[in-house]
Amino acid sequence: MVEIGHFALVLALALGLVQMTVPLIGARLRDERMMAVAGPVTLAGFAFTALSFAILTMAYAQSDFSLQNVWENSHSLKPVLYKVTGVWGNHEGSMLLWVLILAFFGALVAIFGNNLPTTLRATVLAVQGSIGVAFFLFILITSNPFTRLSPAPIEGRDLNPILQDIGLAIHPPLLYLGYVGFSISFAFSVAALIEGRIDAAWARWVRPWTLVAWVFLTGGIAMGSYWAYYELGWGGFWFWDPVENASFMPWLAGTALLHSAIVMEKRSALKIWTLLLAILTFSLSLLGTFLVRSGVLTSVHAFATDPSRGVFILCILMLFIGGSLALFALRASSLTQGGLFQPISREGALVLNNLFLTTATATVFIGTLYPLLIEAISGDKISVGPPFFNLTFIPLMAPLLLLVPFGPLLAWKRGDVMAVAQRLMFAFAAALVAALVTAFLIDGSSAIAAFGVGLGIWLVIGSLTDLAVKAGLGNVKLPVAWRRFIGLPRSVFGTALAHLGLGLTVLGLVGAICFGAESVLTMKPGQITELSGKRVRFDNVAPVQGPNYNDERAHFSLLGPAGQVRREIWSSRRFYPVRQMNTTEAGIAMLGFSQLYVSIGETTDSGLVVRLWWKPLVTLIWGGGLVMMAGGTLSLLDRRLRVGAPARRSRKGAAKPAAEVA
Repeated sequence: MVEIGHFALVLALALGLVQMTVPLIGARLRDERMMAVAGPVTLAGFAFTALSFAILTMAYAQSDFSLQNVWENSHSLKPVLYKVTGVWGNHEGSMLLWVLILAFFGALVAIFGNNLPTTLRATVLAVQGSIGVAFFLFILITSNPFTRLSPAPIEGRDLNPILQDIGLAIHPPLLYLGYVGFSISFAFSVAALIEGRIDAAWARWVRPWTLVAWVFLTGGIAMGSYWAYYELGWGGFWFWDPVENASFMPWLAGTALLHSAIVMEKRSALKIWTLLLAILTFSLSLLGTFLVRSGVLTSVHAFATDPSRGVFILCILMLFIGGSLALFALRASSLTQGGLFQPISREGALVLNNLFLTTATATVFIGTLYPLLIEAISGDKISVGPPFFNLTFIPLMAPLLLLVPFGPLLAWKRGDVMAVAQRLMFAFAAALVAALVTAFLIDGSSAIAAFGVGLGIWLVIGSLTDLAVKAGLGNVKLPVAWRRFIGLPRSVFGTALAHLGLGLTVLGLVGAICFGAESVLTMKPGQITELSGKRVRFDNVAPVQGPNYNDERAHFSLLGPAGQVRREIWSSRRFYPVRQMNTTEAGIAMLGFSQLYVSIGETTDSGLVVRLWWKPLVTLIWGGGLVMMAGGTLSLLDRRLRVGAPARRSRKGAAKPAAEVA
């Protein structure tokens, strides 16, 4: 059975070679039959890749230790869920998931791209096929998950304990759906450059695929942050780790690409911007793949440490990034400029947004790669950590976030900034009051905290103001405003939700960083400690036997004013005998949007080492990410993002105003 999985992977490579060449030649020759090959071959390649992945998953579920990959990353006593998630908890299996998602997106284009021009569809699938061929070769040559062991070991070596968590079941697939999803935008850009034609219709085709990838990448980053927060036991949610940055850079560039595509679709402007951003976004995704799998980084998120694999991926990077940028340099000068607009306009606001986002991306890029460059040149090891990013990234983001509510309210082509400022007066007043109240409560000790709270409220109220203004609230009677509100396009709601989610995330970050508290102490059973007005009692600690680990589980109680138990909290230290590793399982008590976080250490003569954190509003960090995902998903449901969808007939009193504000 395992050999069938290996053979299916080889067949997928062969089909990728056909997908890469035949449709592209057909597009150049205008041969309909050759171009028609693209769809069936792409679907067949996806089917064989899915078969290969399913067989590897079955080998994990059945604990087939004759496979080296299963032996190195599984154990017969491991719960079935973690046996399955162990498929992508290692380098070889995660690469197979990577190409499976790549083939899946190609299949989606083959299925839903029938309304694309024939030559464009064929060229897009050919470019997608070329990416697949490169990574199929990489897997088969350097990272084959179907390598056999003879004789087969009786038992496996188990999966890294910190990866035996439900978060691993969600985080990597979401992240890869985002990473790899941008390959479609890249393929559309390269296809447009090959054909030498790009217009508003092209942007309308690209935008949904970009939005899908952005939604998944947002979820992947949020889930990864929360997984690290509760699993690693140090109470942090972002440490500017190079591998974290590797996923954050394509998110920033992808956000800029989304906004640029809107301008191109509406006004046929920013063509060069949009093409370049599509290339750079996927290039940064490939860079993230290189950083995680090349062995140049040491991180809890990194997979491989084999430099030969890094050299292979580096060659792939040079081929696709260098080739696409060379093609861009050759063809960009032939592209027309597109629609003109005044600096004070929605287009101008989106250009400014893109300038800030690309500069922020460059900042993260430099901070991530500079230590690697220095080490390669001089052999010296240096560290670029949070202080650098806090001093460079945050000052770039603050003015951008201040400008975010203005963008959706400005008119296309020529806007009136004073009129928009008047509409945002309530949002400004609410933000100012929130900042002043915060400054008063903390005795003015942190201007940054007060500004951060005001900024979060400004974004939240500003996004709601956008909906209120477009519904005509305050200018028309309430029933008419309601009809206009429910008649607004879904993309308008999606934009407002995304900006609202951004505001919630800002509030969560400010609350956790500026108002949090921490305590490290030793406690004995029955002892009570207090942190930020929260009284916590250590009750007891007891051993618990898990399926493949030994657990030392501590029980805590969060007490109310009268000494009653408000919450029960369990925190534990686990020992995995096979791997000879300890992990910390944090205990978390949710109090509204805030959390009391408990992590235990070793037992000493004076008691159990306990670390307590009080993190106000920290849940909003990830809640804001979910709201942003909901906004992107809602925008995807807008009929105007469905290429070829017929327009709805206007409804009296509702549809017309909605169309005017879109």
